[in-house]
Amino acid sequence: MLFKRLVTAVILAFFVQSSFASEGSSDSAVTQQRGKKTWQFEAGMSVGRPTPIMINGGVGYKNVFFRAMGGGFRFGPDDFWTGFRGSFAWKFFRELPFSLDLGLGGGYAFAKAPNEIHKALNRANGKRYVRSYNYKESLDISAEVRTNIYGVFTQIGIPVHYFMKHDEPTIIWQVGYTYKF
Repeated sequence: MLFKRLVTAVILAFFVQSSFASEGSSDSAVTQQRGKKTWQFEAGMSVGRPTPIMINGGVGYKNVFFRAMGGGFRFGPDDFWTGFRGSFAWKFFRELPFSLDLGLGGGYAFAKAPNEIHKALNRANGKRYVRSYNYKESLDISAEVRTNIYGVFTQIGIPVHYFMKHDEPTIIWQVGYTYKF
């Protein structure tokens, strides 16, 4: 059901973007501006799930865009999180102040935090019955939708396949800002 809606949205966005492109294609000033801006670069930061804070970077040629994101933080030996994601997308409406990106992405996330109740249980019994920490881990491929207006973006990913999962998220999301140059 969700996959059918995603496919319908992709087809609809493609035809709407094509109609906007055909309207302005006869104007020579628009054509010259498109020729100057074939390469696009971006850098920024975002917050989201499963990795709380990520640094984003991307490069695009015409309407094809590749992004890499990563982040991590260490509080102690058994208290840290890290995650990496990459995506390959097709950018719609790239000449306008807003854009819509549809594509595939993949990523890995791992988080580990101490669990004081488990530590107390192990100390009370004198043996290790349970792990003294909680952890989450996922490695996935997801279908992604990203909207952007004046650098502020939201990105939603729906995992279509998990290679590795432990408390895996059902929806992957990010909200942030990217500077384009």
